[in-house]
Amino acid sequence: MGEAMYSTKSANQSKALFRGAFILTIAALVVKILSAFYRIPFQNIVGDIGFYIYQQVYPIYGIAIVLSTTGFPVVISKLYAEQREKGNVDKSRLLLFTSFIYLQLFGFICFLILYFGADIIALWMNDPHLAILLRVVSIVYLTFPFVSILRGYYQGIGDMVPTALSQVGEQTIRVLTILLLSYLFMQKGYSPYLVGGGAMFGSITGSMVSSIILFMFLWIRKEWKWIAPSRGMFRTFAVEIKGIFKALTFQGLMICLSGMLLIFIQLADSLNLYSLLTINGMEKDMAKSLKGVFDRGQPLIQLGTVAATSLSLTLVPLITRERLSEKQSNLTDKVQLALKVSIVIGLGASAGLWAIIRPTNIMLFENDLGSAELGILGFVILFTSIILTIIAIMQGLGSLVFPALAVTVSFPIKYGLNMLLVPWCGTKGAAISTIITLAFVTVVLLLKLKKMFSARLASFRSLATVLWATTAMVVFLKGYIWGTDIFMDDFHLERIGAAMQSLSAVFFGGIIFLAIILRGGVFLEQELTLFPLGSRLIHFLARRDRDKHGEKN
Repeated sequence: MGEAMYSTKSANQSKALFRGAFILTIAALVVKILSAFYRIPFQNIVGDIGFYIYQQVYPIYGIAIVLSTTGFPVVISKLYAEQREKGNVDKSRLLLFTSFIYLQLFGFICFLILYFGADIIALWMNDPHLAILLRVVSIVYLTFPFVSILRGYYQGIGDMVPTALSQVGEQTIRVLTILLLSYLFMQKGYSPYLVGGGAMFGSITGSMVSSIILFMFLWIRKEWKWIAPSRGMFRTFAVEIKGIFKALTFQGLMICLSGMLLIFIQLADSLNLYSLLTINGMEKDMAKSLKGVFDRGQPLIQLGTVAATSLSLTLVPLITRERLSEKQSNLTDKVQLALKVSIVIGLGASAGLWAIIRPTNIMLFENDLGSAELGILGFVILFTSIILTIIAIMQGLGSLVFPALAVTVSFPIKYGLNMLLVPWCGTKGAAISTIITLAFVTVVLLLKLKKMFSARLASFRSLATVLWATTAMVVFLKGYIWGTDIFMDDFHLERIGAAMQSLSAVFFGGIIFLAIILRGGVFLEQELTLFPLGSRLIHFLARRDRDKHGEKN
């Protein structure tokens, strides 16, 4: 009887865990899609120089988002759940209050550095007018502690709905504020920097809405009494306070750093790309415009990375479960599958985007400026999808330090490569430096992961099939774009024609790529069943690959 009750409780906890993970995954997906899509109409409203201004400061905001979303809430929720499981009410309150004090101090220091150091940072970027935007975005660092604590609390009690709603609400209000204020300010003829400041104000409104949503849950459910500090607890639990500080500093910052890969890359470009262009003799407005064109790659990269990682990251909870059950063979299979998915979708998306970059650029941004650079940046999707998948796998296996170090080192490498390559070939050099940096991080992480597993991480047969599918797709797409260009030129369709070209090319190219992947036996039947709609794709498998129980390396 006791064993049956324990088994039922364990099953219910497992279901709740996966349901919560699913809710947060959907929320993260919505947030990432919104974050990518809004940049397109925003660029259309403010132009390339306006887009440059916004993107120069965006990495500073991006850091605050990572702090309040992925790093500290995860650690706080883990520690809170442990104390709750033990029935330590006072220690759980101590955890939340101590974490709040720690994060408030951390956020206040960041605010002071950004607000009073804005002029110095703007000079580092070689654009003193950016100081006002830096001061606006610095305010977010005063609000993120509230959001982090409450998200950590709700995730700690297993309720992911408040966190998910706060994330989606924050991003929705932020995007609406950015688009509305940028449109109104442009209509009134304000300076591009004032327009950029209005856009950055969206970070404040979004953060405020997120806080309000979380506080509403506290108020409606009357849960404030469960998290309010008790009198004298600091004297009682002095040793525990040191442990909390240590956990937040070590685990929290490690997880945060691991989530800042693309932010570090963007930050390096913000700090020295524009300044390198102007130092080497380029006129300032031209340099700003070129940097704005270069930044068109960000929404393309984000959309591609979301598509490439949305499937591979769904396997991470399964990897964690296999690790806990100590089934090494099943664990290896899941790791191999996650990597295979990231490579297949990442390479397909990168190569496909490169093949159709010109009409895609015109469709989204009105002209084909910077298409060569954007085509190179498209391969960021491949490396980023592999890197993010490996990081998630390592974190699922309990490794926090190595992924954080690998991501952190990307910043000085990218910054240094910019200094070497940008004077030589301009923004194309910046694109190449990004690819080299990410390729280096990918190799380092793959070598580390290889040491953690004795089995081969990918089969040569699968990789050969993926390369063949990619080659066939690219050849078709290049021919398709060349052939349809003649038709589009005759009818002078321009942007509408580019949209027709791009969307139809994605459809036909995707079918060719997917057909070769499935018929080539890259995925097996039981692997496809792990993914949404995977059961429908089974019918396209070659007959020999059905009903097999794993690909043998």
